[in-house]
Amino acid sequence: MKEMFLKGGPLMWPLLICSILSLAITIERLFYWWRERCRMDGERLNRMLGQVEAGDTRELLAMGNDRADAFKSLDYIGRILVSGLRHRNRGLRESIEIAAEDEMERMKQGLNVLDTIITMAPLLGILGTVLGIISSFELLGSSGIEDPKAVTGGIAQALITTAAGLAIALMTLVPFNYFVAKVNKAAKEMNKIAARFEAALKNGAGKSSDDIQRL
Repeated sequence: MKEMFLKGGPLMWPLLICSILSLAITIERLFYWWRERCRMDGERLNRMLGQVEAGDTRELLAMGNDRADAFKSLDYIGRILVSGLRHRNRGLRESIEIAAEDEMERMKQGLNVLDTIITMAPLLGILGTVLGIISSFELLGSSGIEDPKAVTGGIAQALITTAAGLAIALMTLVPFNYFVAKVNKAAKEMNKIAARFEAALKNGAGKSSDDIQRL
């Protein structure tokens, strides 16, 4: 492996950096989604919606402090709802949208780099191959056909960068598509829960006004 890497030429070094970045971002994103999955609690979410519908938002507002342990233990949907409720005086829908955008930014972190690697790695590989072929033809022009093995060997070595670039792009493409699908699925889920939350808050406000009138 080391010998093949050295034969690939100087462009193998940026390809190596691309592969390391791709692996590091993939591991970090897998850990992020695993952590969010561990935080998900359907019963707690239903309880939060029930409290809002009943007009009792004190517990949720108490979680509104970003430094509170209870807030940190929430999944991304819970954080959006609590942040939206905390800043609802500025507009509930707008507050939820801003909180959702913040969460989407966290979910998409590093995906632009993976997308760039998918495009750049094969191009670096092709560039390395072209440079290797140019060197081989220069060698052919200087030595003629006395040593054809040196020319064909140089071309074979130049193709190593193309193979490496394609391998890195393929290795990056699979997790990139997986993470994009996760983000899209989470966005749809956010929209559904946000609509339920708004409806529950309106019902809770209506119940509170009815209770006041009865008193």
